[in-house]
Amino acid sequence: MFKFLKLKKDDSKLADLIFKETDRQRRTLDLIPSENFVFSSMLEAIGSPLMNKYSEGYPGKRYYPGNFYYDKIEKLAQERARKVFNLNKNWHINVQPYSGTPANIAIYLGLLNFNDKIMGMKLSAGGHLSHGHNVSFSGRGYKVVHYGVDLKNGFLNYTEIEKLAKKHKPKMIICGATAYPRIIDFQKFSQIAKKVGAYLLADISHIAGLVAAKIHPSPFPFADVVMTTTHKTLRGPRGAVIFCKKELGEKIDKAVFPGLQGGPHNNTIAGIALAFHLAKSKNFINYQKQILKNAGTLAKSLKNFGFDLVTGGTDNHLILIDLKNIGINGFEAEKLLERAGIIANRNTIPSDVSAFRPSGLRLGTPALTSRGMKEKEMKRIAFWIYQILILKKSPEKIKKEVEKMAIKFILPGIDE
Repeated sequence: MFKFLKLKKDDSKLADLIFKETDRQRRTLDLIPSENFVFSSMLEAIGSPLMNKYSEGYPGKRYYPGNFYYDKIEKLAQERARKVFNLNKNWHINVQPYSGTPANIAIYLGLLNFNDKIMGMKLSAGGHLSHGHNVSFSGRGYKVVHYGVDLKNGFLNYTEIEKLAKKHKPKMIICGATAYPRIIDFQKFSQIAKKVGAYLLADISHIAGLVAAKIHPSPFPFADVVMTTTHKTLRGPRGAVIFCKKELGEKIDKAVFPGLQGGPHNNTIAGIALAFHLAKSKNFINYQKQILKNAGTLAKSLKNFGFDLVTGGTDNHLILIDLKNIGINGFEAEKLLERAGIIANRNTIPSDVSAFRPSGLRLGTPALTSRGMKEKEMKRIAFWIYQILILKKSPEKIKKEVEKMAIKFILPGIDE
C-alpha cells in the first residue's frame, strides 16, 4: 500500500490533494473506457530512479553517457512488445512516444509530407482528434478526408469507405477509434489501402489488450504501422508504442527523436516493459475476457431499461448511448451521473454536428473489471443509470448506494 509518507513530510498540501483524489477513485465507479488502474508494481517502476536519467537517442546511440542499464530496459520493452503480439523481426518497435497523439503525429511526420492527404474517421462517428480533426495539428498540417459510419445502424460501411478512398486517393488511411463499439475489420481496410497505394495505420489504443489476448482481430497481418497507447486495456503507464514494418523503422525513429521529442521518459518505458510482461500471463487473458463479459452485460441491461445504444450493442470494452430519446444531452447526463459517483463521459454520436453539447454518453468496463467487478455489479450500475437519467431520481441519494458498493472492491495499486 502506498502511504506517501515522504511526500506528506515534504509537501503536506500536495499530499492532501493526492490523498483526496485517491479516495475519490476508491469511492466512485470509473466507467470511462480510456481509463484504468495499475498495479502497485507499476507505481514502483514509474516512481523509480530511472526518471533521473537523460537518454536522448536510441540503445547504443545515445547523446549522453551512463545509459548501459537503460539501454537494456528499452530493449526489454521492445522484446516483450514483440512477444505479446507474436511479431517476427520484420516489425520495428519504438517505445519512446510520450502518448498516443504525439505517436500519431510522429507517424505522419515520418511517412508523409506536410499537406499530403490522409483519411481518418470522423470525430462524430467515433474517431480521434489526432486522426485529422481540424482542432488538432493532424488536421492542420495535412489535407484530410473523413469517413463516417452508416447513420442507419452506426456500423462502418467498407463499401462507402472504399469509394471515398478511390475518389480522393489519400497517402495514408487511418483505422481505429476512440468511440466505436464494434469489431474493426483490418483486412478490409488493408484491401482498400492497397487499391489506392496508401499506407495503413491502425490505431489500436483502446483495444490493444483485447488484441493481445486474441479476443479481437489483430491488425498486424494487414497494417503498415500500428500504434497503441499503453494505459487503457493494456493496463500500463501513460505512454505509447509504434510498431512498423522494418523498412519504415528508420523514418519513424527519426520522426520520434529528434523530429518531435527530446529525451524519452525512462521510468515510463520501464512501466511499458512491465505491462507487456504482465500481458503474457493467464490472469491477463482472463481479465480481458471479463472486460468483454462485463461490457456485454452492461449493454444488455441498459437496453432492457430502454436506452438506445449506437450499433445496438458492443463487441469490445465500450458502449455508446444515444440519449436523444430521453430528452437530455451528453453533458447533462455526465454531470448527473457524476453527482452520484458514476464517472462516464459525454461523447458525440454519428448524427451529431457539434462536440460541445453531444447527444451521446460513452461508458467502458476496463477500470471496474480491474477492481474485480463482474456481471452482477454491471446490472446494478445499469439500474442506477436508469434511475438517474430516465426516472429522474436524486443523484445524491443514489450516491450512497454507489459508494457502499465501490468501497467493497480494492483500488488496485493502493489497496492490494
